[in-house]
Amino acid sequence: MVIDSIKNGIVIDHIQAGRGMKLLSYLSIDNENDTVAIIMNASSKKRGKKDIIKIENVDSNSFNMDVVGLIDPDATVNIIENEEIKAKVRPTLPARVENVIKCKNPRCVTSSERGLKNIFVLNDEENREYRCVYCDEIVSMDKE
Repeated sequence: MVIDSIKNGIVIDHIQAGRGMKLLSYLSIDNENDTVAIIMNASSKKRGKKDIIKIENVDSNSFNMDVVGLIDPDATVNIIENEEIKAKVRPTLPARVENVIKCKNPRCVTSSERGLKNIFVLNDEENREYRCVYCDEIVSMDKE
């Protein structure tokens, strides 16, 4: 299989195998205009298997690094300019996320109020659990 390098954009590498599609679904990618390649279950010396996502011509300043940290804080984000790695970024588990996770509690105010942001704060770093600021519903990112 041959997947060309990208000129400008972002490569998310070392994603835990099986989390690539989930990560892609959480990112705000324009499916009609952005060129995206996802490689699943690639060989990895570090993890055994890994997923890789390549996104061409995405602006690194508008890229939501919190989403990567939320789904897989062990991933690496490479910012590519002129076919060379300009920067390597290690995302961190965000302390607070807005409009990424949706509260599943049917009694939560976010279920009935339109336009209200879904806001979650880190509740338990070790278990990657987040708490809804409105209803205290706990969401584990390892189980999502």
